[in-house]
Amino acid sequence: RIFVLGIGFFTLCFLMTSLGGQFSAKRLGDSPFTIRTEVMGALESRGVLRRMSDMLEMLMKRMDILARLENSTDFHKGDEGRFPLDRFQPAAGLMERIQAIAQNVSDIAIKVDQILRNSLLNGKVMEGRRDQCEVPRDPKYPDCAGKVEWMRARWTSDPCYAFFGVDGTECSFLIYLSEVEWFCPPLPWRNQTAAAPSPPPLPRVQAAFRSDLAHLLELIGTGKESLSFMKKRIRHLGQQWLRAARRLEQKLKGRQRDQKHILIHIGFLTEESGDVFSPRVLKGGPLGEMVQWADILAALFLLGHSLRVTVSLKELQSHLGVPPGRGNCPLTSPLPFDLIYTDYHGLQQMKQHMGLSFKKYRCRVRVIDTFGTEPAYNHEEYATLRGYRTNWGYWNLQPAQFMTMFPHTPDNSFMGFVSEELNQTERQLIKSNKVSSMAVVYGKEASIWKGKEKFLAILNKYMEIHGTVYYETQRPPEVPAFVKNHGLLPQHEFQQLLRKAKLFIGFGFPYEGPAPLEAIANGCVFLQARFNPPHSSLNHEFFRGKPTSREASVSSQHPYAEDFIGKPHVWTVDYNNSEEFEAAVKTIMRTQVDPYLPYEYTCEGMLERIHAYIQHQDFCTVPSPPLPPKTKSPAMQSPPSPLALSPNATHLVWSPSASRDPHAWPPVDSLQVWVSEAQHTCTETCRRHGLVCEPTFFRFLNTEEVFLQLSITCDSTEYEMNHLYPAVAENVHECYLQKEPLLFSCAGYNTKYRRLCPCRDYRQGQVALCRDCL
Repeated sequence: RIFVLGIGFFTLCFLMTSLGGQFSAKRLGDSPFTIRTEVMGALESRGVLRRMSDMLEMLMKRMDILARLENSTDFHKGDEGRFPLDRFQPAAGLMERIQAIAQNVSDIAIKVDQILRNSLLNGKVMEGRRDQCEVPRDPKYPDCAGKVEWMRARWTSDPCYAFFGVDGTECSFLIYLSEVEWFCPPLPWRNQTAAAPSPPPLPRVQAAFRSDLAHLLELIGTGKESLSFMKKRIRHLGQQWLRAARRLEQKLKGRQRDQKHILIHIGFLTEESGDVFSPRVLKGGPLGEMVQWADILAALFLLGHSLRVTVSLKELQSHLGVPPGRGNCPLTSPLPFDLIYTDYHGLQQMKQHMGLSFKKYRCRVRVIDTFGTEPAYNHEEYATLRGYRTNWGYWNLQPAQFMTMFPHTPDNSFMGFVSEELNQTERQLIKSNKVSSMAVVYGKEASIWKGKEKFLAILNKYMEIHGTVYYETQRPPEVPAFVKNHGLLPQHEFQQLLRKAKLFIGFGFPYEGPAPLEAIANGCVFLQARFNPPHSSLNHEFFRGKPTSREASVSSQHPYAEDFIGKPHVWTVDYNNSEEFEAAVKTIMRTQVDPYLPYEYTCEGMLERIHAYIQHQDFCTVPSPPLPPKTKSPAMQSPPSPLALSPNATHLVWSPSASRDPHAWPPVDSLQVWVSEAQHTCTETCRRHGLVCEPTFFRFLNTEEVFLQLSITCDSTEYEMNHLYPAVAENVHECYLQKEPLLFSCAGYNTKYRRLCPCRDYRQGQVALCRDCL
């Protein structure tokens, strides 16, 4: 009896499991690619139900035999005390239940037969559709046929296609190309439910200034020396950051700011890019990039935005929603980030893994680019045709999406970093403790000292020379014996050394690092070499391969210090002239200077700048100006210019009667139009007038009317792709306008042309922002 009851219980469990599994296989909304599997499942379900029905009937018969057997033996023994009658009532109840289940199974089997017939019929119809799809001929989708042809040959090249349901049939190609990508029209036989009206977007969370950096340190993570360095820097400057955030909050006076969802992907720290920086952090390697990234993280966090930080490719794929495979398919869901801050390594990784979504979302990317990317190198077609193509350019981004360490080219956005500020007590203490005969050499790697014996010998006549060169076991042979070498110092000890020294001297390399600004902020005079001719990609190996010419701009080791700070804090001399070099050293020893830090390199200055960029820079919705017609009939007239001649007739300004877009940034009334000399870039031209070149204003200059307003004679006017246009070749009276807006550039010159240059004013100590730009 126990055995039979066990068999019954097991049968019931097996029955429920089998039926539940079979009938849960079919769900509303499943892909048509699962139909064949479901039909086979139905065939198996019918067989299972029949076998279960037979098993239950046999069980019922055996229970009936057992009952009769018990009635003919135990019941007639008269031992009803030991075998009460109600003991068998559960068995009788179980038989009734089994009979009911058997009947239900029989009914279900009939229904499954009906479902199976319908499924087979529908499957044949659907199979026919799948096998009989034709490539639609729709002029709105001109690339459809070519994409289908590519899918026929290459759909197995990336597992992501199968992930989206592609199985090698024509219909699966068309479904993918119309519903996942957008090269083909939707198939009419697909379930096309009417699009419900989109609910109104939820109100954006407002950004609030933060007052604690602890959570940021958790977000940065652990496991790399580079990350440890950045966290130490953030902790060290923590109080300055918090004070600066409070000051900016008061300055903005409660202005509404949407909280942005921001992904920070530091590509050069990923294992896939080699991460050459982390192992060198403790060995004197370059720290400028990590200084900048640490300050960017602190600024974005304190401004109140929601951050995700990644330093691995796996984390990047997870945050973006990359489908499994080799990166040819779009993301599985809309990008959840408003902005992505990355570098060139991260940009390449994103392109490799986002498929078509990279083109869709690249307007949200901000590329931290130490030396900058000029428009001539950024435009892929132009760079290829004109010889500007390098390993790092040709991305076709808006040039302002590249963010630099120093404001050397206004074509890019100046991101910057911060240097430590001193309070009044610290400033006075530094001035009183300065050693006028103490110099510190700029350079932690021994190679920088090689060949500098002549300068060092002259300097040693007047000053005690200190170095911070990394060495493991013995003194590097490039460092002379009279130099007091401290080895590689932690940041705070290096700061203490600078606070004692009078002179911080550079020998030409590294270019444009943060150390000279730190030295000047600690009361040092920075002495550097003048380059004649200026270094550029045309004559110097360091700049070759970088997406910037830097023609005439790298006139010294640190052009920003030379151009924006200057004497008495910065001296730039000809190191090939020993007399000039020696005279400069003697004069510097007698010169008294106060610690000085430009406002744009303070915590508040950087917060102010990044706030303005986040609030006003939008490369996704701002439309490009319409391209001019290739040919122009005499009846066509140029639109009236919004510019007017200045009162002294030297340049153009925004006309008081012209309309202003209140959302335009920078505001158009900050614009001035000047004509360059033949050998000058627009960057130089604007600077000579106390202004900054503003590339977003080029669109107002790119008309024939502007030439007329400036009394420039044009015997002919042509539209061409050239990063120097708009410009005029005066000797032949030929005028040129820009055909490609991505090539508008403040950089570059040619002795043949005088360029039309858009200039603007700027805030004192904040060259990135105009006076009304905050």
